[in-house]
Amino acid sequence: MSALIGLQCHLCKAKFPAEALWACEKCLGPLEPIYNYAAVAVTRDEIERRPKNLWRYHELLPITGEPRTGFNSGFTPLVRCTRLADRLGLRELHVKDDSVNHPTLSYKDRVVSVAATRALELGFDVLACASTGNLANSVAAHAARLGVECCVFIPDNLEAGKLLGSAVYRPTILAIAGNYDDVNRLCTQVGDRYGWGFVNINLRAYYAEGAKTMGFEIVEQLGWRYPDHVVSPVAGGTLLPRILRGFRELREVGLAEGELPHVHAAQAAGCAPVVNALAEGLDYPEPVRPNTIAKSIAIGNPADGFQVIEAVRSTGGAGAAVSDKQIVDAIQLLAETEGIFTEPAGGTTLAATIDLLRRGVIGPDESVVVCVTGNGYKTAEVMADRLLPPVNLGRSFKEFELWLETRKVSATPA
Repeated sequence: MSALIGLQCHLCKAKFPAEALWACEKCLGPLEPIYNYAAVAVTRDEIERRPKNLWRYHELLPITGEPRTGFNSGFTPLVRCTRLADRLGLRELHVKDDSVNHPTLSYKDRVVSVAATRALELGFDVLACASTGNLANSVAAHAARLGVECCVFIPDNLEAGKLLGSAVYRPTILAIAGNYDDVNRLCTQVGDRYGWGFVNINLRAYYAEGAKTMGFEIVEQLGWRYPDHVVSPVAGGTLLPRILRGFRELREVGLAEGELPHVHAAQAAGCAPVVNALAEGLDYPEPVRPNTIAKSIAIGNPADGFQVIEAVRSTGGAGAAVSDKQIVDAIQLLAETEGIFTEPAGGTTLAATIDLLRRGVIGPDESVVVCVTGNGYKTAEVMADRLLPPVNLGRSFKEFELWLETRKVSATPA
């Protein structure tokens, strides 16, 4: 199975056993799994013959036994967006569409599949999380499938669709008065006192590795090649650095070759600590108070923000912060050109891509992958004032013809 060796501090490189550790005891830096890459002997053909889920890359994932959940998670579509590319003046544009990930319609089903499996391996009997919505949905669903007790902590102003998307699985839901950063601080205390398995706190090292599978899939679905650019949303900072880590690991084990993509960070202007830091030349983001419709990425103090900054700079990437209006415009544009309905996080990523094109950071003859991480049906209210009302008609054909005539639409009878 896995070539997992243990954990290592991202900052000081101190090594630790593969347990549920919060942070480096020497410098408080984040921990990440390390692997014996020489022991990873798998070919492209072997991977392609495996079931189409995230576990097709199990040798590079941090579990020691068999997967316990996520057997239908991952391997989401990489959609070639020709109409949208034409609209934007791009030669090659793809959307990595995790808005249809199983079972809860967001990229979080990747990270939870890995974290939940590792949680059971480490003996946890309560699965928990701090969440802006999508993660709570996924933790609740996977816990239900596993028959494990579940408790999710959310801000008390969550969108109704995301609240429903957790409640239907019957977890304990604690709605906390405050924003995500307030919720996360509370969960850190709870995990420390009661020993619950918080997927994005004491299990974060394993949870984050699930995000690599988006990078693995992009390369495989492009025919084992790298694109020129990848644009990723940034919330707590889990996804973007691990997409890059996935790209690097494929090269390390001989499954891909060539230049790594430029990786770009997308944030809402109302919550852009990472993009601000990139613009100001900082190594660590300064916390901000979120104020944006893109609630799923409204994390003012991202836990892995400095890793995002490091990853973006190492690839020659850039950051883009976009307004709520740009986000909604991008949601509409993606829907009407490609039939993909994304939540505001995906609108943020596409709007950022448009901004990067406008600024000349992305060239028209380059290949681009836009990461869409959640489904628009969860946050439908943000589009409510953009929708045309239905035309109300009676049931008679004559009434239809009168309407058609008023529309001045030509129709030739069969």
